[in-house]
Amino acid sequence: MTDQSKELPDAVIEKFQVMHEFAKAAKNNLNKNIFDYVFGGAETETTVKRNRMAIETYTLRPRVMRDVSKMDAGKDLFGMRLKLPVCLAPIGSLQQISAGGGASAAKAAGRFGCAHMLSSVCEPGMDDVAKAAPDACRVFQLYVRGDQDWVDDKVRQAQDLGYKAFAVTIDLDAYSRRERDLSKRFVTAGRQAAVGETHQARFNWSDVDRIKKICKIPFILKGIATAEDSKLAVEHGVDVVYVSNHGGRQLDHGRGSLDVLPECVDAVAGKAKVWVDGGFMRGTDVVKAMALGADMVGLGRLQALALAAGGEDALVRMLDILEQEVKIALMLSGVTGYDELGPEYVHKEYPAYPPHQFSAFPLLDDGY
Repeated sequence: MTDQSKELPDAVIEKFQVMHEFAKAAKNNLNKNIFDYVFGGAETETTVKRNRMAIETYTLRPRVMRDVSKMDAGKDLFGMRLKLPVCLAPIGSLQQISAGGGASAAKAAGRFGCAHMLSSVCEPGMDDVAKAAPDACRVFQLYVRGDQDWVDDKVRQAQDLGYKAFAVTIDLDAYSRRERDLSKRFVTAGRQAAVGETHQARFNWSDVDRIKKICKIPFILKGIATAEDSKLAVEHGVDVVYVSNHGGRQLDHGRGSLDVLPECVDAVAGKAKVWVDGGFMRGTDVVKAMALGADMVGLGRLQALALAAGGEDALVRMLDILEQEVKIALMLSGVTGYDELGPEYVHKEYPAYPPHQFSAFPLLDDGY
């Protein structure tokens, strides 16, 4: 049990001992419309499945007979020491999953010791989240819904409110057809608020150059999926290349994020940090990403599961269990930290389970 566990109510610790218990509770707590919104994807949901397929196709190659008695699973980020190299990824309409919305997620990140990225279409807004979690490692993520002056004003607001970095999501030039929602005629609060999308469609590299001139905190581009765009991002001075396919919720028939990661890492060539998200659910998933060159791993649906299962405390508990899983995976791989990992620690094999949104929790289907 970690120190963080001791700060949680005993009932929360007892209720959540393994990861699939968050998924089970979330399914029970969420109505079907919200559940399908969170865990569905675009059209055939092929990209959603390929995110998990990519992760499950990589296997670990452990080394043995090494001294792993001293373990450090932490990571430095924006001048802060995090307990894990994970960021709670931005989720729109998070307030429909848990009453506290982005404030609950940011507070949980601060309590545990990981990063949190607030979506610009998540409630409460950037002001209230900053007040709720002033000491957390907070990042603000923007959907471009206004002109250049509007975007620049958001940059300045984030800086003034103490956000550690500023991100723009760049894979939403068109809102996808999410058939789980459409077939039930369900429209989320975030979709209702999605006005001014033509501004997103016009956003290009000249806008990046303009933002870089006024942005005094690290600048992140989220939604990169090729080596070519990774290289361009570095050439335009981007500080973090965030490899993502929007959780499979935008372009159908895309590649899994972990399959994309190595080419993006190679293209960046150490000139920027590389983050990744897309289906990451377990400690071994995080270790695989770090072995392939990631600096930070985003948690989207896993965050949503924990919040839906029991709010802020459950999210802290999930991170606590994830930390245990990461440390075990590192030790049993024969390393004491991420600097010792490399691509030689993973190998491609056939997945053991048919990949899907919940294939990281095989016991969930066995009634446990």
